[in-house]
Amino acid sequence: KLQSKYCIRKRQKGILYDVDHHDRDFYITTNIDGATNFKLVTTPATPNTGGEWKDVFPYDPEIKVDGVHCFANFIAMEGRLGGFSQIWVFDPTDPMKSKNIIHFDQKSHTVSLGANAEFSSSLIRLSFESLTTPRCVFDYSPTTKKMTLLKKDPVNMYDPVKYATDRLEIKARDGTKIPISVVYRKDLVDIKKPAPLHLYGYGSYEICIEPQFSATRLPLLDRGVVYAIAHVRGGGEMGRTWYESAKYQHKPRTFTDFIDCANALVDLKKTTPNMMTLEGRSAGGLLVGAVVNMAPGLFKAGIAGVPFVDVMNTMSDPSIPLTTGEWEEWGNPNIEKDFNDMISYSPYDNVRAQDYPALFVASGLYDPRVAYWEPAKW
Repeated sequence: KLQSKYCIRKRQKGILYDVDHHDRDFYITTNIDGATNFKLVTTPATPNTGGEWKDVFPYDPEIKVDGVHCFANFIAMEGRLGGFSQIWVFDPTDPMKSKNIIHFDQKSHTVSLGANAEFSSSLIRLSFESLTTPRCVFDYSPTTKKMTLLKKDPVNMYDPVKYATDRLEIKARDGTKIPISVVYRKDLVDIKKPAPLHLYGYGSYEICIEPQFSATRLPLLDRGVVYAIAHVRGGGEMGRTWYESAKYQHKPRTFTDFIDCANALVDLKKTTPNMMTLEGRSAGGLLVGAVVNMAPGLFKAGIAGVPFVDVMNTMSDPSIPLTTGEWEEWGNPNIEKDFNDMISYSPYDNVRAQDYPALFVASGLYDPRVAYWEPAKW
């Protein structure tokens, strides 16, 4: 039992950690020792333990460790593997032998732990959804490995049997494999023939565009349109390394990944340029702007929601409240190299005389992140 407050580890630049407590030990997720995608370590729950952290599992760069939740008789670990969220469960007395991933039938899915406020619980509360399955709440038993459905979000007049979801994997121009999540209505789409396809992307801030259910997407699917998400670099779908590999001078990888995904879908005869549209919002609007500059003939039309398209003017104005903090994401235009990197892809600065796809561009008068004048002048 802890008798007093104390610092688990003194602050150190670049080192992040998050802590949970189990019996006589702390379990800590951290990026220490170069673990870019984070790892799980443990240390005795006593003062002055900063130098005694021991790996629970060897660091695996293929697994992004997001968090840990301790129960009396087992521990649950959240993270990502293969581009999608996952949950692992293990016995703290023998982590290596007992480690088990919770399996789901659908390849492309989203899963997360619930509140789980009872330390003594023998069950894990979690939520699950996919592009075809509305959000469900389950109790999972680590002992029996059985899942019990407690609640499922109701969706009027929705028959999941009519829809199918899949996960594709394409090679980017540098050989990196990029996941694509796909959903369509089975009776309206012949997967052996090209079909209308709407491709969504984001690719910034380590934000993951999860394959989640959306009732507002159904009218599109019910018209025979295939909906796809390109999980491009710059997001966090494959971990912290996925994000860091498309920052600063490497930011164009986000855009070329998206273009490579679109070209692959055409090559696989899933669609054609004349049947394909694209969409992105905010930083995803930057992706739309950059992509239509680079490959305007690849899409018939596009949607840019509150798009961050005037990169240079916004990043060069420190009076805008969010600007200086954003230098960590995009670069500082007062540094010549960063300036040259950003202006090379800034959509507003690269518009030229060419045949662009039809675009619907939306802005917000009071948007605190992307000023209305950016999409307006673009």
